[in-house]
Amino acid sequence: MIELNLPEIDCNIRKKEGKIEIFDVIRKKFVALTPEEWVRQHIVHFLIFQRDYPRSLIRVESGLKYNQLKKRSDILVYNRMARPFLVVECKSYDVSISQATLNQVSIYNKQLGAQFAMVSNGLIHYCCEFDHGAGKMKFIDSFPAFK
Repeated sequence: MIELNLPEIDCNIRKKEGKIEIFDVIRKKFVALTPEEWVRQHIVHFLIFQRDYPRSLIRVESGLKYNQLKKRSDILVYNRMARPFLVVECKSYDVSISQATLNQVSIYNKQLGAQFAMVSNGLIHYCCEFDHGAGKMKFIDSFPAFK
């Protein structure tokens, strides 16, 4: 895997039955190490170890429904009131972040109602803040601080 635009992580990687796996600290199990998973694990580690997000409030691959379709958000962080705070859409490091990617996380957030949303391919990150009452979104310069 390549070096990402995120701090290096201390992770547990193993080879099992010819497949490479990485330990997910949220799901507490080994999962296939794909390029997208590499990005997801870096972001999870960053949120926990660099930004002090409580591990207990982070969910990985949470299910949601949109127009009768079952979807999954890559990372969903709840606030201390058990409401969605941040939804993150991860892409492989070789996938460009496009308007379609931003639309995808916005659609997910219509259902979730998180204050913040982010898309990342591990190299480029876009974060935005939503004002759901006014129906507005603005881009922000950094990962949101957990309050």
